[in-house]
Amino acid sequence: MKNLLPFFAALGLPLASLAQTAPRPLNLTDLARMRDVADPNLSPDGAWVAYTVTRIDTTTDKRDADVWMARTDGSQNLRVTTNPASESRPRFSPDGKYLSFLSGRNEDDGNAQLWLLNRAGGEAEKVTKLKGSVSDYIWSPDGKRIALIIRDADPDSLTAAQKAKKKTAPPIVIDRFQFKKDVDGYLNNQRQHLYVFDVATRRLSNLTPGQYDENLPAWSPDSKQLVFSSKRGPDPDRHDNYDLFIINAQAGATARLLLATDVPESAPNYGSRPAFSPDGRHIAFVQGGPKEQLVYALHQLMVVDVAGGPARALTAGLDRNTTQPQWSADGKSVYFLLEDDRAESLMRVGASGGKIEKVLAGPRQVGDFDMASKGTTVVLSSQPQQPTEVFALDKKGGLLPLSKQNDAWLKGVSLGAVEPMQAKSKDGTLVSGFTVKPVGYQAGRKYPTILRIHGGPVSQFGYGFAFEWQYFAANGYAVVVANPRGSSGRGLEYSKAIYADWGNKDTDDVLAVVDYAVAQGLADPDRLGVGGWSYGGIMTDQVIARDQRFKAAVSGASIANVLAGYGTDQYIRDYETELGTPWKNPDVYMRVSYPFFHADKIKTPTLFVCGEKDFNVPLLNTEQMYQALKSLNVPTQLVIYPGQFHGVTTPSYVKDRYVRYLGWYNKYLMPKGSAMGSTAGGQ
Repeated sequence: MKNLLPFFAALGLPLASLAQTAPRPLNLTDLARMRDVADPNLSPDGAWVAYTVTRIDTTTDKRDADVWMARTDGSQNLRVTTNPASESRPRFSPDGKYLSFLSGRNEDDGNAQLWLLNRAGGEAEKVTKLKGSVSDYIWSPDGKRIALIIRDADPDSLTAAQKAKKKTAPPIVIDRFQFKKDVDGYLNNQRQHLYVFDVATRRLSNLTPGQYDENLPAWSPDSKQLVFSSKRGPDPDRHDNYDLFIINAQAGATARLLLATDVPESAPNYGSRPAFSPDGRHIAFVQGGPKEQLVYALHQLMVVDVAGGPARALTAGLDRNTTQPQWSADGKSVYFLLEDDRAESLMRVGASGGKIEKVLAGPRQVGDFDMASKGTTVVLSSQPQQPTEVFALDKKGGLLPLSKQNDAWLKGVSLGAVEPMQAKSKDGTLVSGFTVKPVGYQAGRKYPTILRIHGGPVSQFGYGFAFEWQYFAANGYAVVVANPRGSSGRGLEYSKAIYADWGNKDTDDVLAVVDYAVAQGLADPDRLGVGGWSYGGIMTDQVIARDQRFKAAVSGASIANVLAGYGTDQYIRDYETELGTPWKNPDVYMRVSYPFFHADKIKTPTLFVCGEKDFNVPLLNTEQMYQALKSLNVPTQLVIYPGQFHGVTTPSYVKDRYVRYLGWYNKYLMPKGSAMGSTAGGQ
C-alpha cells in the first residue's frame, strides 16, 4: 500500500478514504469490539435461538453479558436484555411463552436469581427471591415446573447495611479437608441443593436437603422424575466419585442411587448434563475413569437403564473425550461432542452403540449445540480466523451464520495466518501445534518468535480464534503453540504421559515445536520468547530452567516449588493421588519442583504475573520464583492484579496484561532500531 500511495495521489484520489478501507492490524481497542458468544438454546418450534453476548463496558470497567435472539433462518437478530447487570443461561419454556434467564440484577450481594420474560411483551419478572444463589436450572417438559440448583446462603456474609456500618466480619473457621476454592474463597459448610419451582403457584421445594452437593439435573419426559449427580459418603471432600441419582420431583421424596461404580458419572467439570431418552427408559451420560487417573482420565459416552443395572459404553474403543449427550427426537441416536487432535466435532452414534458418524467436523471447534424436536440444529463454532458464533446446521452439513456479532469489526482487521503443524519430539513422539505468521509476513525472513504454552495440563490449543496469538502477530511476532504430552485430544496414554513427571517429556515436546519453526525459516533462533498461564506458567518455569535459548519469558499464575505449595491451593486430592504426600514421597515433590531447586540455571529475563486472590495457583508460588530470580540477579518483575482470581477478568487489567506481555517481549526480543520493532498494534 505504501508504494502505491504516490500513484493514487498523482491521480487526485483521496488518500484518506483509501486508508480507511485498508485492513489494519488487530490492536487492544478490539478487546472492546470483540463479542463473546455462548450458550445457544432453541425455541420449541426451532424458529428462534437464544444466546448470550458478553462485551467489555469500558465506562464501568466490567464485563456485561446480555441475552440475544436470532431467527434460525437468519432473517432477524435481536438484543433482548439491556440491563447493566449480566444475564446468563437463557432458556425457552416448553410452550415457547417465556424466555427465562439468571441474573444478579437489583441484588446487593450479586446472587443470581431466576427471571421470566413473557415473549408477548412487558418487563422481565424476578421469580426467586433467595438469600442463596441459583447456579443452574432446567424446565420440566410439561412447562409447569423448573428444577433449580441453589447454593445455600453464606451465614457469615455481611449484608449491605452491615458493610455500610463497617461491621467487623467474623473469624473464618475451617474444618473441611478441601478448605479453599478459587473464586469461592475459604470453604465453610455451604452446599448446593436441588429444588423444584412451581411456575403457577411460585412455590419452591427443596428435594435434597442435607450435607451434600447436587449438580446437573435433568427431567424425565413425563415430568415426574429428575436425575442428577452428587458425590456422597462420610467425607465427600476426599474423593471425586460422582454418582447418578433419581428422585421423584416432590418434596419428601428419597433419591435412589442409579449407578454405583468406582468412577465418576456426570462430574460437574465435565460440563455434561445427563439426558433421558424420549421414551424415558434410558439415560445417557458421560463417565470418567479410575480415581487414580484424575484429570487425565478418558470421558466416555454411556447409557444406563432407568430401572438400574450396568451401564453400556456407546463409544467403547474410542480413545477420545466426549461431552454433552443429547438424544435424537426418535430416540434412535445420541448426539455428542467429540474432542480430537486440535478439533471439536459434533458426532452421532446409535442408541445401542456401533458406528460413530460425523455430523459437523473439520478444522474447527464446536463448543456447544442444541436440537429442536422438529429437526433444527444450532451449533456454537469457531475457527482460527473467526471468533465463536452461533450457526444453524442444515442436513448436508452447511452452516448458516445467525449471531454475526463479530463480523463488522473483523472486516477491517488483517490477521496472521494460522497453520497446523506437527513435529517430532526427542523420542520420536509426534507433537501437534500451530504456527502463526506475523501480519505482513514476507517469505524468507526470520521473525522474533514467541512460544505460548497452554494451561491444564489436560487441555489443548485448537482450531479456534485466539486473540492473544493475533495480538502478537499484529506486532511483528511469529507465534508457535504446541500440544505437548499431557494435553487432551490425543487419547489417554498421551494425556497421562506426564503423570507425576511434570516438565520432562512435555518440555521436550514444546522445544521440538520451536525447533520446527526454526528449521522452517520462520523463527529467528536468536530472538525466542516463551510464556503461558497456569500450567502454561508452570511449563514456562520448567523450560527456562532446562534450556537457555529463550531471551524473554512471561510466567503467569505458576508454581515451581510444589513441595512448599502442598495444601495452599484447591488441589489437595490431586496432589495426594498423583504425587503422594510430601513426608512419604519427598523425592517426587522435588522432581516436579525442578525449576525452583535449579533456579540458578535460569538466565532468561522473566516477567511474573498473578491475581491477588488466586486460590487455584496461589500468588505465593509466583512470589517464590520472583524472589529466587531477584536473589540471583536475573532480570525479573512481578505484577499482581488486585482482587483478581485465577482468571484475570477486569477489563482494564486484561488490557494491562497484554501491554506488559508485549513490552517485556519487545524489550528483549526487539532491540531499538529493529525493523520488526513496531508496536503499532499495541495501543
